[in-house]
Amino acid sequence: MNKKLFNVKNLVTIITGSAQGIGLEVAKGFYKCGAQVIRVDPNLTKHKFYKFNDYKIDLTKQKLVDQFLDRIISGYGRIDVLVNNAGIVKAQYHHNLYDEKILNEILSVNLLIAYNLSNKVCKIMSKRRKGSIINITSITAERGFPGNPSYQISKAGLKQLTKALANDWGPKNIRANNICPGYIKTPMTIKNFKVSKLRKEKEMRMILKRFGYPKDLVGPCIFLASDSSSYITGSDIVVDGGWLAKGM
Repeated sequence: MNKKLFNVKNLVTIITGSAQGIGLEVAKGFYKCGAQVIRVDPNLTKHKFYKFNDYKIDLTKQKLVDQFLDRIISGYGRIDVLVNNAGIVKAQYHHNLYDEKILNEILSVNLLIAYNLSNKVCKIMSKRRKGSIINITSITAERGFPGNPSYQISKAGLKQLTKALANDWGPKNIRANNICPGYIKTPMTIKNFKVSKLRKEKEMRMILKRFGYPKDLVGPCIFLASDSSSYITGSDIVVDGGWLAKGM
């Protein structure tokens, strides 16, 4: 029963930013559940134990995106799931806290890739009148944090993009939802994890008192990709160890 309930077998699933961290773990999870997994990342290396279909491309280049999608349709005939996970963060210190160059670079990867790719993929999905878009946002889209305004802006924009996609493509039975991670142990957060003082500061803000791991995102993604979430769209699933819910 459980296999039928959360079935993603043979679903053609594109996962961006899947060379490492959350994206790689989600790719592994979908693969183990029988999905046809397509990884997209400019820094991909072949994985020994998983037969992914890998595309090592820069998704900020629209010509490359169009060529990539043409190849996917030629090879698979459809796209069932898109996980927009690609993201970067850059240190922003007092002298460059609101540096426009950094803002444009982060928006390009964290928001515009998802904006453009989702638009193209939804048009493809609409032909079969079915599909699921999953955007990986952040608790920084929900609360104010010091020292990284560009990242927060990008994730807040991504969160709202999901609501727009849900409204615009819902009539074609295409769903769009957010997964909002808290502090997950990845290369992006490794400093906060390894430095004892920083780690304790973060964990004291969490109900579960621990960093999350990329595997903690796999189940929510599979749920949103499967028919078990067929009546859910425009919504947010928070995976943060209770950061946002914690009071005193």
